[in-house]
Amino acid sequence: MRRAAISIMSNIAEGFESRSDKLFADFLGRARGSAGELRCQTYIAMDVEYINEDQAKEVFVLAEKCSRQISNFMWYLHNNPTHQFREDAAEYDTTLDDLTT
Repeated sequence: MRRAAISIMSNIAEGFESRSDKLFADFLGRARGSAGELRCQTYIAMDVEYINEDQAKEVFVLAEKCSRQISNFMWYLHNNPTHQFREDAAEYDTTLDDLTT
């Protein structure tokens, strides 16, 4: 369950940093798939009594909400092809000064 939850955020981040909107959409789809996987694993965890019903409901509701948000974002990106949400590469500070002090 932890891996699926981490995978949601990781796929969103990896897609955001990808080189194209098509790749971003692909990674968003993977993130949504991971949210579905988390919902499935929640049922399994409840069935084998790793978590109780209240805990399962809480996780399920949050995973379902996350899935809806990703779907809505995918819809937005598809229907607004002229969006601008990424920074230019020049805006990134690539120096290591802050890391070495």
